[in-house]
Amino acid sequence: MRRLEAPAKINLALVVGPLRPDGKHEVRTILQQIDLADEVELSIGNELTVSGFADDTLVTAALTALGAAAGVDPSWNVRITKTIPVSAGLGGGSSDAAAALLLANDTLDAPFDDKRLSEIAAGIGADVPFFLRRGTQLGSGDGSQLAPLDLPLDFTVLLVLPHDAHKESTARVYADFDAREGATGFEERRAALAAALAAVARTEDLAALPPNDLATSPLAERLVRAGAIRADVSGAGPSVYAIFADASRAREVGHDFRSVGHTWVVAPV
Repeated sequence: MRRLEAPAKINLALVVGPLRPDGKHEVRTILQQIDLADEVELSIGNELTVSGFADDTLVTAALTALGAAAGVDPSWNVRITKTIPVSAGLGGGSSDAAAALLLANDTLDAPFDDKRLSEIAAGIGADVPFFLRRGTQLGSGDGSQLAPLDLPLDFTVLLVLPHDAHKESTARVYADFDAREGATGFEERRAALAAALAAVARTEDLAALPPNDLATSPLAERLVRAGAIRADVSGAGPSVYAIFADASRAREVGHDFRSVGHTWVVAPV
């Protein structure tokens, strides 16, 4: 039995542009893994089975694609132990799929190299390639073209998932973005993100990163008033993250926000 942790992510920035010819949106996003994680276990079996999470689609799709690329039957047994909340903008499904790909690839007689495995992952979802590696990364194109970033990580993250949150599908969130002509001004926002990134020298500088183009939450302003350096929605939401320089303050605010939603105090990895 092989096992891997599958960490969650937050989007430290998410700038969204127009639809591309392939039907996906052009984006620039800063992707940061955190130490809230699922566990994925894999063994060789007689057929493809995924247990532990009845709503899985991405792990099944990823291993089916891997088997097809390798010319083998996808005969793996996978068990997912969920900790990352589902449909929360934290990338749990994509991370599980990436972990399963890494584990299953190691069982092949001729494992794929990093480049080919990333290509397979990108066919499953734009976030999946990000989870094949560690470290902060800048996503461009549809989000699957990745470049490493060297950002300060001496902060603590408070996650808040509102009790009354209703998660729209990611497709619906993007459709609403298009309906309000959200792509207008993309070039300027992309340039502002590049300028803010170039100016980051310490954790406090992360406050200047542009806000999420897809989703907003009144909780973000409340968290900044409570002492967060930066707070925003992650991905398409509904989770809100807040960055604190002081871990003890993050825990205090997390305790105060338990009436608002489920909270986790985590670290970047």
